[in-house]
Amino acid sequence: MEIFGRLERKEIDRAVLVHVDFEDEVNREDLDEFFELVDSAGAEITQVLTTKRSSPDSKYFVGSGKAQEIADAVKLHEADVVIFNHALTPAQERNLERLVECRVLDRVGLILDIFAQRARSHEGKLQVELAQLRHMSTRLVRGWSHLERQKGGIGLRGPGETQLESDRRLLQERIKFLLKRIDKVRQQRALGRRTRKKSEVPTITIVGYTNAGKSTLFNQMTTADVYAEDRLFATLDATLRKVHLPGAGGVILADTVGFIRHIPHDLVVAFRSTLEETSEASLLIHLVDANDALREEKIHEVNKVVAEVGAEDVPNLLVFNKIDLLEPAVEPHIDFNDEGLPERVWLSAKNNKGIDLLNDALAAFFKGEFVKAQVVLPPHAGQRRAQLHQLGKVDAEEFNEHGDALITMNLTKQQWQKVQNWPELLDANLLD
Repeated sequence: MEIFGRLERKEIDRAVLVHVDFEDEVNREDLDEFFELVDSAGAEITQVLTTKRSSPDSKYFVGSGKAQEIADAVKLHEADVVIFNHALTPAQERNLERLVECRVLDRVGLILDIFAQRARSHEGKLQVELAQLRHMSTRLVRGWSHLERQKGGIGLRGPGETQLESDRRLLQERIKFLLKRIDKVRQQRALGRRTRKKSEVPTITIVGYTNAGKSTLFNQMTTADVYAEDRLFATLDATLRKVHLPGAGGVILADTVGFIRHIPHDLVVAFRSTLEETSEASLLIHLVDANDALREEKIHEVNKVVAEVGAEDVPNLLVFNKIDLLEPAVEPHIDFNDEGLPERVWLSAKNNKGIDLLNDALAAFFKGEFVKAQVVLPPHAGQRRAQLHQLGKVDAEEFNEHGDALITMNLTKQQWQKVQNWPELLDANLLD
C-alpha cells in the first residue's frame, strides 16, 4: 500500500546503512549518532557501508562503484530500506532507488520518521505531518510507472490529470489544511504567553541537544511525570509547569523538543510555534551531556538553532548533566564568572544530585527581579489572599487574634507595585 509515495512499513525494517566520511565540516556527520538515530527509529541493521569522499557525487551521492556495492548488500540481506547518514537530493534518492530496487531514506527522512513515531499531542502530530509532507512534496517523482499514467475509466479519458499531478494536488491541499490548524494552535500559544506576561510570571525554558536529559531534569524540578528514556527524541511535545523556585518565587518551567546537528529546516519551521516558547523566555537552561566527547560541538549546534528561532539575546545558564558518568568523578558544583554570578552548574539529574545548586543559581539570576515582602490582610479579604496564593510565591502565613493574615512572600517588582496599592491592605513592608 502506498499513500503519497510513502510505503507501508513492516514491524521491523531490515536496513543497510551508508555513511560517508567527508573532509569538510558542512557535510560531515557523526557515525555514533547515526546508529542512535537508527536504533530510535526501530530498524534492524544488517550491514554498515562506509566510504570517504571529498564531495558528494551528483548522481548517487556516493560513487557508482559504492552504489553497486549498496545494491549487492540489499540483495544479500534482503533489506527493506537503505538509510544514508546525509541529506540527499530528490534526484539522488530517485537514482539510488532505481538501482537498489528498495526504499532509500536520507538523514532528514529518518529524523522525520522518528518524530512521527514519538509525537503524542495533537499539536505535535500536526507539526510532524506538516514537516513530512513538505519533505515529501519534493520527492513525488519516483521510479514507479503508475505516477506517470493518466487516469482512465469512464468519464476520465483524454487529457486528464496524471496520477502524479493528482498526488501533488492532494498533498498541497493537505498542507494548506495543516497550516490553518497549526496557525490556530500558534494563536492559542501566543494567548497563553500574553497571559503569563500579564501576570508577570518569569519563564525558564530548558533547551539542549537531544538525549541530554532535559525531561529527566524537568521531572526532578517539577515532580512532573514527563516520559524520559535514554534515546534520541524520547519526547517531542513542549510541557509547561508552574513551580516555586526557592529564594525567588513562582516561575513557569518549560521543556522543549531536543535539537540535533543539521536539524531539518522543515522541522524548525513546523515546530516554530513550540520553539517560540524559547524566544519568549526570561532565561534559558542550556542542558549539556557532560560525558559527551562532542559536547562542545553540540553546544555550538544548539546555539545555532536558538539563534534561528530568534532567542539568541535571551540570557542562558549552562548546566552540565550526567556528571555521574565522568571519569574522574566530579561533584556537583557551580562555576561563577568574574562578577560573581553563576555561569555553569554541574549536576546529575538522574541521581537528583545538584538540583539544589541549580535552584540556587536560578534564584541568583532572578534576585534583582524579585523582592521579599510582608503584607497584612483583614479577615474579609479572602479573595486577595487567594490571589497571593495563586501567584505561587507565599513563603509563610500566620493569623493574629483578630483573624488578620500576616503573609510573607516573594514577588516580582511589578507585582509588588500592584499589591501594595490594594485598598484592603492593613500593612505592607519590604524585607531585607
